[in-house]
Amino acid sequence: MNDKKTIRQNEERRTVKVSKYLSKHLRHQPDRIGLTLDEAGWVEIDTLLAATAAHGFPVSREELDRVVADNDKQRFAIDGTRIRASQGHTIGVDLGLPPATPPPYLFHGTVARNLDAIRTAGLKPMDRHDVHLSADRETATRVGARRGRPVVLPVDAGAMHRDGHVFHLSANGVWLTKAVPPAYLRFPEAH
Repeated sequence: MNDKKTIRQNEERRTVKVSKYLSKHLRHQPDRIGLTLDEAGWVEIDTLLAATAAHGFPVSREELDRVVADNDKQRFAIDGTRIRASQGHTIGVDLGLPPATPPPYLFHGTVARNLDAIRTAGLKPMDRHDVHLSADRETATRVGARRGRPVVLPVDAGAMHRDGHVFHLSANGVWLTKAVPPAYLRFPEAH
């Protein structure tokens, strides 16, 4: 019984490790392992697998498929023989996402230490192409919790859209926009 549990835990750890490795190289540093992504962020799967092996981190096709299928955030998309990260790039790619009408409210997860800067400048993409927003509080809470005790900021996406701000919806359900000015954010009451 313990052997099965240990095997499952090891597989889960490996899946997380592979996901992080792929995120790093499909979103941020493809050149580090000799990859060249096309203008939309796609690369041939065989090319990716050969590059991971050549750089000391071999990934099997089975592992790749498991990471793509099992990732709760659907970070990767496969189209035939190609793969790409769904969003979050710090390198120049055009995901080709059409403008989309957002729901009235979206949510952004952060931590308290960022609130003063956000009150002043709003939400900025930082080193990414866009600000990432969630369709529900629960997802935004998980995002914020990666950096500490989460604070969830509601975003008046309906008003932003009416005022001409453009939104896109990634393949994995993340809402993207260039920036969120402070006027469209609802901040928690100061205690």
